[in-house]
Amino acid sequence: MPNFKYKARDKFSKLVIGSTVADNQADAARKLTEMGYVPVSVSEIHELSTDRILKKFRGVGLDEVNTFTRQLYSLQKAGVPLLSSLEAISVQVKNQYFKLVIEEVSRDIRGGLSFSEALKKHPAVFDEVYVNMMKAAESGGLMVEILSRLTELIEQEIDTRARIKSATRYPMIAFFVLCLGFLIVITFVIPRFAAVYNQFNATLPLPTRILIGLNLVVQKFWYIFIFIVTALIIGFRKFIASNTGRPVWDNFKLNVPVIGPLIQMLVMSRFARVTAVLLKSGVPILEVLSLVSGSAGNIIISRAIENIKKSVVQGKGMSEPMKISNLFSPIVVQMVYIGEQSGKVDELLLSVADYYDRESGYMIKNLTTYIEPILIFVLAAMVLLMALGIFMPMWNLIRVFKPV
Repeated sequence: MPNFKYKARDKFSKLVIGSTVADNQADAARKLTEMGYVPVSVSEIHELSTDRILKKFRGVGLDEVNTFTRQLYSLQKAGVPLLSSLEAISVQVKNQYFKLVIEEVSRDIRGGLSFSEALKKHPAVFDEVYVNMMKAAESGGLMVEILSRLTELIEQEIDTRARIKSATRYPMIAFFVLCLGFLIVITFVIPRFAAVYNQFNATLPLPTRILIGLNLVVQKFWYIFIFIVTALIIGFRKFIASNTGRPVWDNFKLNVPVIGPLIQMLVMSRFARVTAVLLKSGVPILEVLSLVSGSAGNIIISRAIENIKKSVVQGKGMSEPMKISNLFSPIVVQMVYIGEQSGKVDELLLSVADYYDRESGYMIKNLTTYIEPILIFVLAAMVLLMALGIFMPMWNLIRVFKPV
């Protein structure tokens, strides 16, 4: 959505300057009115071409967000005002796109938005968990404590991503090298056999004809191939973003062999840890469940959390709907039940998060073991096709030249 800068008057007739995101100018004015402002002027912000290029080609890594959060925590703990903290951090940031984001967050806060509302305008940098935890920090006056907890969450996520990358690096490199070799064979080797065979009016073996067909697609119809692949990607992305497709895709991700259980454990670990952190920080349970439901990252799990919230509202506790959902293992349900009985839900949820972290750690460690059989099968099929495509014509040529 476009970004609009505005000048408005508050209820004390004080001039307020800031920016907001809206569909159009009228929508921006309506939002200002809802905020209790009287719009004076509203105009769209046209970004400089350099800003657009930065946003398109330069992202913000999780390690950079972690550094930002740790610095903000230190400054807030020292009693430095929020705007002054953001300005001090912005000066030190080397990533120009991230610097622009921090400066825009500062402008929005000066314009009357809360910190969480300003962060929400940059979902590519600050995810829903980050925004919702800042929202809870603002409502409970717990900025320092939640920033401290947030750095722990981010560092743990960085570690998890690093382990996944490490486990999948070798299979990805092996697959890439074989694909490159396959492309070289169908582009340079197979056409030469075809030319020789044409001289003798001989019929090429089926594997070789398949490889020549692939070569034809690569050389003459590459644009059609790219168009089809692009259309499929766009169609798929639109489908999974729709109200119909999103639940189907999220459910599929949770049920994919090997990967599904890992995704489920990682999401559940984040749910348990964020819930525990917010509860230990004094945020009410219903508010916590609302926040984590909106930032679960999976609509199936979000619905399960909503059912947990409904159960809590009815005074039935969390363990029963967790059991019904079939998303939580029996040992986790039992741990939460014990936490409810002892009044130590936050501590038990941290234990649940640790349990999921350990289990996901084992799965990530053995990920290569799970991937290897599939990779070997795919590689064997590709090597067999290439071998037959190359050697069968050679054997046939020997028969062609063999004296009768």
